[in-house]
Amino acid sequence: MSADSGNPAFVAFEHVQKSYDGETLVVKDLNLSIGKGEFLTMLGPSGSGKTTCLMMLAGFETATHGEIRLGGRPINNIPPHKRGIGMVFQNYALFPHMTVGENLAFPLEVRKMDKATIEAKVARALDMVQMGRFAGRRPAQMSGGQQQRIALARALVFDAELVLMDEPLGALDKQLREHMQYEIKHLHEQLGITVVYVTHDQSEALTMSDRVAVFNDGRIQQLDPPEDLYERPTNSFVAQFIGENNTLSGVVETISGDRCAVRLADGSLVHALPVNVSKPGDRTLISIRPERVEFRPDRLPQDTYRIEAEVLEFIYMGDSFRTRLRVAGNDNFIMKCRNAVDQRRLAAGEKVVIGWHVADCRALDSA
Repeated sequence: MSADSGNPAFVAFEHVQKSYDGETLVVKDLNLSIGKGEFLTMLGPSGSGKTTCLMMLAGFETATHGEIRLGGRPINNIPPHKRGIGMVFQNYALFPHMTVGENLAFPLEVRKMDKATIEAKVARALDMVQMGRFAGRRPAQMSGGQQQRIALARALVFDAELVLMDEPLGALDKQLREHMQYEIKHLHEQLGITVVYVTHDQSEALTMSDRVAVFNDGRIQQLDPPEDLYERPTNSFVAQFIGENNTLSGVVETISGDRCAVRLADGSLVHALPVNVSKPGDRTLISIRPERVEFRPDRLPQDTYRIEAEVLEFIYMGDSFRTRLRVAGNDNFIMKCRNAVDQRRLAAGEKVVIGWHVADCRALDSA
């Protein structure tokens, strides 16, 4: 799949493939351009090929076929330590016998920099991550969040223009992980560095990225800014993988312009945007986000599609209500409503009429 950022490519994968056994491809004909200063996240389930792509870019894995370019020059045959790339791993990879300052100085000493330059760069990198007073401590004397900041500082210490991050926040608790997401995002904005980030956490990807490449089965399924991925998925895998999603299976009856009519399993006829269907008779999954579903009549304008539903379960979630419904034979159809003063609570067994704007309903492949 070809994917272009619209900017001159700072990082480029050109027809890149990777096989470990000579038969099975874990990365399949990858074409991807990443602009200078961009924050691009490779997102996908385990085994989808995202980490392999990062390791090939870092130089820890070799492409079976194709070429990888950095700043316009091929780097396939350049060893990792000569690529000038910063790396941040989930396990921090800090040397336990060295102090924080020594950990940061190490990559500079390898590059044969003089002592004064090393001291200045170490101090600057630690200040970037607000860890200047920890230079004399050892990793074991710091928390996981502090160690992750040090690992990030070490990736930035030699003024790397490209920083690769492989599940860097996976070992942190939820609150600290969310805090670090914003810290990394702000650091990226301040420094203007290019970041390629790998995660299986969709929340991280949506929060931090300029663009997200969703991987599955060794290929990019969709490459777009976070909002487009969530609001406008182009296939069933992306719709299901990014956020929560309702699906209803059916068969396309008609397609006219930007609308199609789909006959559902229970005989109901719904209208949707024909995103990944081409002709009558195509099997399809109708995709609709839970927060786009409405049941209050005064909030259902005339152009809204309406369908009967039965309440199966009503769950209070603090800031919202989550209702599980039976819709067209699907017992796991979810509706999310904001916890507003005038929002009525529903009871199991209650029959309601729900609806949604046709523009929020997408006819995708049948998966």
